Amino acid sequence: MLAEYRSEITELKQSNTHFTRIFEKHNKLDQDVQDAEHGRVGMNDIEIEKMKKEKLLLKDEMLKMILEFRKAQ
Repeated sequence: MLAEYRSEITELKQSNTHFTRIFEKHNKLDQDVQDAEHGRVGMNDIEIEKMKKEKLLLKDEMLKMILEFRKAQ
């Protein structure tokens, strides 16, 4: 996820608690989606799609923060 911004992500995780929270939430959702898709957790398709949409919203928010951070450098 956003591998090309690895250094910015590292810096933001150290300096911005909001970024850290959404980063961790995104990672948790990613794991939950994988668990559901591989049958490790029982979940219907609607719930999985809802988690995927939330994940995308968080990713968009992180990307916006990364680009703002990069612009300020």
